[in-house]
Amino acid sequence: MDAAVEKIRSPADGSAPSPLGLYLHIPFCRKRCKFCYYRIYTGKNSDEIETYLSALAREASMYADAPRTAGRPLHFVYFGGGTPSYLSADQLKRLMDGIGNRWSRTDDCEGTFECEPGTLRKGKLEAIKAIGTTRLSLGIEHFDDEVLVENGRAHKSMEIQRSWEWAREVGFAQINIDLIAGMVGDTDAKWKDTVEKALALDPDSVTIYQMELPANSTYARESRESGEAPHVADWPTKRRCVDYAFRQFEAAGYLVASAYTVVKPHGDNRFVYRDAVWHGFDMIGTGVSSFSHLDGVHYQNHDKWEDYIPPLDTGDWPLARAFATSPEQRLIREFVLLLKLGRLEAAHFQERHGVNVLERFGSVLAPLASRGFLIVERDGITLTREGLLRVDSLLPEFFEPQYRNGRRS
Repeated sequence: MDAAVEKIRSPADGSAPSPLGLYLHIPFCRKRCKFCYYRIYTGKNSDEIETYLSALAREASMYADAPRTAGRPLHFVYFGGGTPSYLSADQLKRLMDGIGNRWSRTDDCEGTFECEPGTLRKGKLEAIKAIGTTRLSLGIEHFDDEVLVENGRAHKSMEIQRSWEWAREVGFAQINIDLIAGMVGDTDAKWKDTVEKALALDPDSVTIYQMELPANSTYARESRESGEAPHVADWPTKRRCVDYAFRQFEAAGYLVASAYTVVKPHGDNRFVYRDAVWHGFDMIGTGVSSFSHLDGVHYQNHDKWEDYIPPLDTGDWPLARAFATSPEQRLIREFVLLLKLGRLEAAHFQERHGVNVLERFGSVLAPLASRGFLIVERDGITLTREGLLRVDSLLPEFFEPQYRNGRRS
């Protein structure tokens, strides 16, 4: 057996396995957004899509037989992309039937499904719900048509409203919407209008990102070729926009649940995928370029179509690319992920890692507290609003020296 596979035979301390989830990467889109940096494809034909979905199901089946994961029910299934709603109802059913033949799910298993509004019809949404989706996430990003077109989004505002009405009629337990602050062409007036329209939809939760342009995005490539910087808002402006949105939603009764999320405070409004992954629980990531985490072993699938499918045909485990993290790295990973929630308890790390994080990270926490980004208390750490809005730029402070090359803003 491959050494990487042997590594996941059982937890090192003999404890019971942590909750298990399945991530399915669907890398197909109608078009590539100009800010997108994910592994996606816009030109695959129906036969190629079927080939990929077959490989996806085979990969999931391989894990159903693995010593570390066999017999464990799924606590969540997450369809990410790309655009999962690009698939047809028949394709979705065949994929989930294949996976369902090998995997059981808990009674309260969460099914999250990412959608692009322009790919939806009521029948498609009914099919998405029928495969076990409890949490629908609509990638709205903005409500202004000029902003949507400029940034390369495939949908317009009319499709947002229509898909929203269908989703409510179908009756998903939760509906999340995504927004992006600082898109090219955005203004204060347009952003305020977007926030107002988002509030009018009355979603169960809203995820708000601050726009970034990694080197492999279309905007970044065009900037290198032209020598001109794209007109993306600066970081203070993006933080101000997110803060404005947070305050408007808080005034409407929502709670800020993380650096990116506001939620309605009702009993059914949970997000198992986020909580499981951010707490270091096990997740099988299937599909091209997806990530997995199994008992301290982190790995990524091949990041190109041409490299992903052939090894599966020959039974070559993607775990062959795995590498084991050290206890220190697992501690840091969980610590920085929980910081994104805005509050962490020191007792959790003492029990789970045997480490007093207030002492372990004291030399980093003190200057951040003096700058007003967080508050250190006897029982834990709380980020201020200013700290929460710039949390991604604070996290590298806690990394090991060789990894402190994240963005600063």
